Amino acid sequence: MDLGLKGRVALVAAASRGLGRAIAEALGAEGAALIICARNAEALEAARRGIIDAGAPRAEAVVADVSTAAGVRRVIDTALERMGRVDVLVTNAGGPPTGRSDAHDWAAWDQATALLLHSAIELTRGVLPGMRSRRWGRIINVTSIAAKQPVDGLILSNSIRAAVIGYARTVANEEAAQGITVNNLLPGYTRTERVEELADALARAEGVAPSAITGRWESQIPAGRLGEPRELAALAAFLASERASYITGQSIAVDGGWIKNLL
Repeated sequence: MDLGLKGRVALVAAASRGLGRAIAEALGAEGAALIICARNAEALEAARRGIIDAGAPRAEAVVADVSTAAGVRRVIDTALERMGRVDVLVTNAGGPPTGRSDAHDWAAWDQATALLLHSAIELTRGVLPGMRSRRWGRIINVTSIAAKQPVDGLILSNSIRAAVIGYARTVANEEAAQGITVNNLLPGYTRTERVEELADALARAEGVAPSAITGRWESQIPAGRLGEPRELAALAAFLASERASYITGQSIAVDGGWIKNLL
């Protein structure tokens, strides 16, 4: 299936590892040129080389912290300078600290909001003018199953990722007539460094081995296993494609059946 991404330019945030890197590789393999960003320069350059090796025609790396206004501006400005435009935006960020509802102070909430919500808003605001002028664009927000069915011990993620979906749904309504789609991906428990870190943190809190935590998750997933990054990346590539032009405002779980609600 030709997804019609050859010649498109995609900006993928937090692409040095995990889901962001997998999405960048999938888009690159379909012929899109990439701008990727992350905070760690060494890891980002390694990812850039890997994305090229996986088939991307071009990949440019920008070291930036998208939880800051300056970092977002650097990414957007560099993308426009080097590539001329952004056709596909994938917002993505690492998860905030774990903890119950009384575990975090004002500063922690501010930091988590900047990381998850402000970054998605400002990256979107940065690419929308060009998408409107070309009457074509794809915005994909990587959020979490926690936004639809809260996860114990993840009060920050549960709350703020839900806000991202509210923002994205509103933008989807506003921009649909301009040929711009806005959708959200809700990854479940997926075999990434972030999930391994979460398992380690919960294991320490409970005094058990990390394998006990991952085993518990697997027992809750109808598929009986953790997901693989490439499985979410495949859906991201489709939503970025020409073929997904009538899909907008949706929040789609890639979770092996973990979410139990009907819709």
